[in-house]
Amino acid sequence: MNFFPLVRLLPEETQFRFIRMRVAAFALALVMVLGSVGAFFTFGLNLGIDFRGGTSIALTTAPEPSDLGQIRAALAGLNLGDVQVQEFGSASDVLVRVAMVDVETAERVAGAPVEDFEAAQQAVRRVVQATLNESLTSVQYLSVEVVGPQVSGELVVAGATAVIVALLLMLLYIWFRFEWQYSVGAVVALIHDVVLTIGFFAVTQLEFNLPTIAAILTIVGYSMNDTVVVYDRIREMFRKFKSKPTPEVLDLAINATLSRTILTSGTTLVAIISMAVIGGPALEVFALALIWGVAIGTYSSIFVAAPLLTLTGVKRESREEDAALAP
Repeated sequence: MNFFPLVRLLPEETQFRFIRMRVAAFALALVMVLGSVGAFFTFGLNLGIDFRGGTSIALTTAPEPSDLGQIRAALAGLNLGDVQVQEFGSASDVLVRVAMVDVETAERVAGAPVEDFEAAQQAVRRVVQATLNESLTSVQYLSVEVVGPQVSGELVVAGATAVIVALLLMLLYIWFRFEWQYSVGAVVALIHDVVLTIGFFAVTQLEFNLPTIAAILTIVGYSMNDTVVVYDRIREMFRKFKSKPTPEVLDLAINATLSRTILTSGTTLVAIISMAVIGGPALEVFALALIWGVAIGTYSSIFVAAPLLTLTGVKRESREEDAALAP
């Protein structure tokens, strides 16, 4: 009995002429990259408290379900500006986020002098907790975090560094495993994926926070895995068809891995979409970033990374073959 009848709908052998479409694919990729850069400078990113600084309080009202309207109404009276209240996990768990406030606001809310910016965030944290204690009949705090401007600045640098280091390591890995022509194609495709993901957050104004950085690194790894599979098959096809033109060999390799690429991306998307639908607000943004990343990563491995080899002058012989032919 076949439990996966849909899998049989995928053709085992395809003969699509991907390389023939490379000019249109490059043009589309370039337009999307420029659009993402433009959206970044036009709209900016909706940075979360991780990067802007502020207070994050996770609480539970168990065994009673949480009343988000009551919590929002209680905190609205403080006039703190950007305050986010959302449910996460169970119906009793609530995440309260208060954006960084200035010293004057903290002094007004606390009713006492505040020494500096860091002290202002701590004063606001105490006032928020006191307000929640008064308005809720049952409350237990799961975690309380105050991120100051210095820490948030360090997180921005650490996040950007993590992405850049990941790209450089990928460049070196592909260089040593294949040839430099392959590493250029792979890294250009990865930069394409990262820029488009940042553009996605700029356009949608979804919160850009530390889990988003984790999502971008996951996208880099996923896209690289797809690209390496295609490159492996390209190198294998070069050995098998020594007289065929390079564009024809690239088409053969992409078509040979197409079924595997579609099945892998499809099953991955099923899991991520489930996470986005039933995972709740705490996982929703992370899952949406991955959905977007898997889609563009699959596109770039087929329409960007492989066709770029026609521009970088890829060698048809590997290092091993060169060594074998050496006198």
